[in-house]
Amino acid sequence: MENLKKHAKLLVGMMLGSFFLLSLLLSSEESATYDERAHIPSAYTYVDRGDMRLNPEHPPLLKDLVGLPLLLLDVRFPYEHKDWITSGIHGQWSLGTAFLYESGNDADSILFWSRLPIILVALLLGWFLYRWTKEMAGTVAGLFALLLYVSDPNIIAHSHYVTTDIGIAATLFFSFYFFIRFLKKPNAWNILLAGAFLGIAELTKFSAVLLFPIFGLFTLLYALTIARGRHDSRYSAFGFKLTSIARYLSGYAGVVLVAFALIWIVYYPNTIHMPGEKIVAVADIKLGQPNPYARFAHELVSRTSETAFLKPISTYLLGVGMVFERVGGGNDYYFLGTVGSQATPWYFPIVFLLKESIPLLLILIATTGYTLVRIVKHIKREYRSQKSFRKVFAQSFQHRVTQYLMAFFILFYSYISITGNLNIGFRHLFPILPFLFILMAKTTFDFIRRQNFHGERLSRIMLGLLALWMIAIPLLAYPSYLSYWNEIAGGSENGYKIATDSNYDWGQDMKRLKNWIEQYNACVEGDWIAANNGRGCGTLQKIAIYPPIDKIRVDYFGGAEPSYYLGDKYMGWYDSRAPEAGWYAISSFFYQQSLYKKNPEGRATYAWLSHYEPVARAGDSIFIFYVPEKNVSTEETIE
Repeated sequence: MENLKKHAKLLVGMMLGSFFLLSLLLSSEESATYDERAHIPSAYTYVDRGDMRLNPEHPPLLKDLVGLPLLLLDVRFPYEHKDWITSGIHGQWSLGTAFLYESGNDADSILFWSRLPIILVALLLGWFLYRWTKEMAGTVAGLFALLLYVSDPNIIAHSHYVTTDIGIAATLFFSFYFFIRFLKKPNAWNILLAGAFLGIAELTKFSAVLLFPIFGLFTLLYALTIARGRHDSRYSAFGFKLTSIARYLSGYAGVVLVAFALIWIVYYPNTIHMPGEKIVAVADIKLGQPNPYARFAHELVSRTSETAFLKPISTYLLGVGMVFERVGGGNDYYFLGTVGSQATPWYFPIVFLLKESIPLLLILIATTGYTLVRIVKHIKREYRSQKSFRKVFAQSFQHRVTQYLMAFFILFYSYISITGNLNIGFRHLFPILPFLFILMAKTTFDFIRRQNFHGERLSRIMLGLLALWMIAIPLLAYPSYLSYWNEIAGGSENGYKIATDSNYDWGQDMKRLKNWIEQYNACVEGDWIAANNGRGCGTLQKIAIYPPIDKIRVDYFGGAEPSYYLGDKYMGWYDSRAPEAGWYAISSFFYQQSLYKKNPEGRATYAWLSHYEPVARAGDSIFIFYVPEKNVSTEETIE
């Protein structure tokens, strides 16, 4: 342990450096994911035009960071496109395609540079996780928490995508740190810091609105549980409580005020050239639900959208309303053989248990069990001492407010996710992961410190083996991080059978499809007989019996444009078209949805294609089939 402490800076540098290089490598290898096609053009127009019309459903801070590097590139945005002029939010997808693939820009260069700020945010989160854990539990615990973070395939997968998932995990984590500093010392400086970082979280993703009531509740509880000291003897017990409550609630009001001031400051340049009618037009569509909140939000947005000073707050409120509307409305998803838009409470628990690595789950189970045992023992001990529950809770809350706040947030956010109506990806649980990592690391080393000599030695050996296991997982899983599922789920090869979308197939493998086609054609073209005999085919030898790929029918789910990468080999396809002989590349997302979605009677699906085994895969997510001419005409095969 002493050696680890001595070389802590080197180890942190090695872990974060490896994480950074891997993220850069993945960023260059992977094509645009589905959501990036909307986020990237939005980011550019925010910093280039000060206009949020394309994506007001998300706050602008991350997009501003993403857009800044693009200003240094020689790129052209299609502002003359009809969807920029007339459609606004409904044009974000078509404008994404036009900006990235149809305006003469280098799509891969735009993708790489727009992803770089997200990678830097992911690095900052890793460093901050180490520092906070070190403050709470020591240097070695900090190193362990960082290892949990950088070795998690799910974190690696999303560390470079232009989405809000890593960003909100980071800014929520930062805001909790500075809020706890405010609780422990509510002076003006800590009020300013807590407010600034709360505002940063609100400017990252609208789910951060949950922090307002959570922080308000814990501010009140902290004020109520402060014990009266000797210097407070001039107050009665009741007077002291009132004074504490007034002091803390007024301080928290200052935190909220600072947060909203920052929200206004950031929204102002992002909306300065956004026409008010665009805000109202989005509100008409997205806040048209027949419920009191939607009507109230729509009225408020309509009244404030034309005033330059109020437009930033109007756009912020519009985004909050859009998120509530979307969560309530749901989203089509595939899960365990079913397709629908109504959420199931089993989705997130099962996805979490099957997408997280087994060593991490073992540590989580062990530390949770140990914590529960400690809590039960503590309650029994205090019960025997006949102390009042109120006094015991107050002392415990003051001493362990950080753990109380983290545990409450993990449970509350998990409950909201499980009972919500939006089941489209494990990534939506990212906000709780840094808190899990820090609590797991602290509890692990609390346990080790309480052991005798032999117990401590055995615990360190076991922990070392688990650490080696965690290190091995990202090495062995490369490059299948988005499609990673643990061994219980059958690994990355079979994860699509459990859930797709951002859990498995988000469009990341289009460039890998392009590379595979080029390699395959290089194998079989030129000397067909030699290729069939296996000469020069390498790993493609087994499938070199099929003809070269002149055309390939592609049904792709993602943010890339297949024709940009495949050229004239690309043929657009969908499941209801009549089967043809030849090559197919089908995203597992569309493949699973087609097979399991309840379709109107008579509508064709990919059921006929399920009679064939894929001859290969591009990455994990795109299935490549070859259908021989002789099989297409048979009625049995088509059905």
